[in-house]
Amino acid sequence: MRTMTKTQERLDDLLRDFADLRERAVGYPCNLDFDYSALLPFLSYSANNVGDPFHDSNFQSNSHELEREVIRTFADLMHLPRDEAWGYVTSGGTEGNMYGLYLAREMFPDGVVYFSQDTHYSVVKILRVLKARNIMIKSQDNGEIDYDDLRETIRINRDAPVIVLANVGTTMKGAVDDVGKVREILDDLAITGYHIHADAALSGMILPFVDDPQPYGFAAGFDSVSISGHKMIGSPLPCGVALTRADYVARIARSIEYVGVLDTTLAGSRNAFTPLMLWYALQQHGLDGYREIVAECLAVAAYAVGRFNDRGIPAWRNKNSVTVVFPKPPAAVVRKWQLAPYEDIAHLITMPHVTRETIDLVIADCLEQQPHERTQG
Repeated sequence: MRTMTKTQERLDDLLRDFADLRERAVGYPCNLDFDYSALLPFLSYSANNVGDPFHDSNFQSNSHELEREVIRTFADLMHLPRDEAWGYVTSGGTEGNMYGLYLAREMFPDGVVYFSQDTHYSVVKILRVLKARNIMIKSQDNGEIDYDDLRETIRINRDAPVIVLANVGTTMKGAVDDVGKVREILDDLAITGYHIHADAALSGMILPFVDDPQPYGFAAGFDSVSISGHKMIGSPLPCGVALTRADYVARIARSIEYVGVLDTTLAGSRNAFTPLMLWYALQQHGLDGYREIVAECLAVAAYAVGRFNDRGIPAWRNKNSVTVVFPKPPAAVVRKWQLAPYEDIAHLITMPHVTRETIDLVIADCLEQQPHERTQG
């Protein structure tokens, strides 16, 4: 009894910490405005989405059917015909990027991977795991890839197939690489063997819902894409979607008798609850609902830039981005609001749970702390 009392105390303490931190979570792209309480009864079961969601499995306690519906919805959003689409729900954006680059390397074993300086840190790790030859390209000041550097580097290495990792919303600045320009470069250099993978972790759930998006999707040139589920949609568990063309995946599939499935995913056992959550969220809000959610997030981002600038703090954001960049504030402010710092900048991200009132509090702390730290120094 005493042990269980202490166990409950530990759980209560952790829960209080989570509740307190939620009110100051503005630096990272996780939507905390969700309600999955209707799904709690499913936690009484051991479910597993092992294998390809588009094929039967011997392990029948799965959510494959709902996972397929999620994939088809994302195919629609990414302008990929449903009968040409294949994908699965991943553990997050990193797995989705690894899948896209793995697929590209399998198709082009001698290919060179090109990615910008502003690419997510996990991509370098993925390339080490895959032992893929790669070259980092310079970024522009706004975080977008430097197209002149990309063109010249590809030209020098044009004997090798090209694999481009394009950012559709960079980690720190929310910049979108212009896939149209990348395609133009490949066409101008007469490159015929190439694969464009898009890391669209956050903006993959923004661009489909704005009136004037930058080029995105398979019609624009994607060959594969990774989109996070716990970011704009929101989920208590990290998750995402890997999406590509079905005929690409057919080249790597193999049958596994033990579980009666096609082995087309990176992991064997896979989470059955995250597809359920993504499906439920899509049912709750619908695509029209996400259009409204995204519009409000962008409006709050515009409000934040205006308020920062009005108070003498230079802030900015890229087009169609909810990432607001400003000079890195004192460490106490970074820690209190869980801001994401990098060198001399920081950012906040106006996810659905971040309000205008929260923005005002962050700015007030930035203004209050700066003179104090100068005195301390």
